[in-house]
Amino acid sequence: MNNRDYYEILDVGRDAGDEEIKKAYRKLAMKYHPDKNPGNKDAEEKFKEASEAYEVLRDKEKRQIYDQYGHEGLKGTGFNGFHGFNDIFSSFGDIFEDFFGFGGSGRSGRSRARKGKDLRYDMELTLEEAFSGKEENISFQRLTSCEICDGSGTAPGSEVKRCSTCQGNGSIITSQGFFRIKTTCPTCHGQGSIITKPCHKCSGGGKVRTKKEINIKIPPGVDNGSQLRLRSEGEAGEYGGPPGDLFIVLHVKEHEFFSRDGDNLFAEIPISFVQAALGDKIFIPIIGQKETKEIKIPQGSQPGDVITLSGQGMTNLNRKQRGDLYIKLNVSIPKKLNSRQREILEEFAKSEDSKTSNIIGKIFGAG
Repeated sequence: MNNRDYYEILDVGRDAGDEEIKKAYRKLAMKYHPDKNPGNKDAEEKFKEASEAYEVLRDKEKRQIYDQYGHEGLKGTGFNGFHGFNDIFSSFGDIFEDFFGFGGSGRSGRSRARKGKDLRYDMELTLEEAFSGKEENISFQRLTSCEICDGSGTAPGSEVKRCSTCQGNGSIITSQGFFRIKTTCPTCHGQGSIITKPCHKCSGGGKVRTKKEINIKIPPGVDNGSQLRLRSEGEAGEYGGPPGDLFIVLHVKEHEFFSRDGDNLFAEIPISFVQAALGDKIFIPIIGQKETKEIKIPQGSQPGDVITLSGQGMTNLNRKQRGDLYIKLNVSIPKKLNSRQREILEEFAKSEDSKTSNIIGKIFGAG
């Protein structure tokens, strides 16, 4: 590990921000890059020295340790500098592509291993299933590595030849003045190799479409739009990369009685104006219960009044407690009355007339 001060190497102050440090390293990397200084040992050392300084100062934890304890403190982090260009190009491959448009003269190159494609499976649930959870077997199609060629795309016994155009790099570099531009190799299309005899089962693609069946468990409390992630159940990766993931997207159907907002449930029940005036007892369904529950309508209930039933809502996905159930009262006024009903109401109206007149008189100063 170099013992020169890292801030001095990059020519930045100790209070320099991330962008300033990156800009300083870019300047030195462009100046001392081995492709610009072939065979220059002094330039190679300065390139490695600048890369080592940048590796420490761009990492907040390493930088804090270095600021407090210097080079000795970094020994405890497991960082012992870079041992060659391959280490540097491996660590900063993305950065060099940002700086120059290429990695490092093919010394290391970016790994071609790529994660497989993620898959999506849409599942529909009832509100009751979302409340209590559900276990179900599902099946879907996905691309997996070909068993015949083990994902290589080559027929058994045949050879894969290195691409002569790009020398196995998968890309070619062309110069335009000082800058170099990396493009996908037109011969092997970025593969770095040429298959002389493709596998008969996958036609050289290395993957085949297969049917997969798995058992999934939906936890209680999921909501519309909730997603379950099943790792490594997606499609096979490229060049040894890991498989993708499977995302189960849940769709909760509308309920005929309940509506939902988070963990709370809402419902509206119609009652007659007699029930509202005199009070009553009615039975309503409760989510997750087979039996209905009796609730009391208070005497003198008004249209739009809400009865709250604590702990009778949805299961919370992360906690054991449940939400609440809110029952809104809709008072129904009859459009037609029989003679007896009219007679009763007229008697009631007469008893209310004097009260109504007194109230109006007080409001308007009449009476």
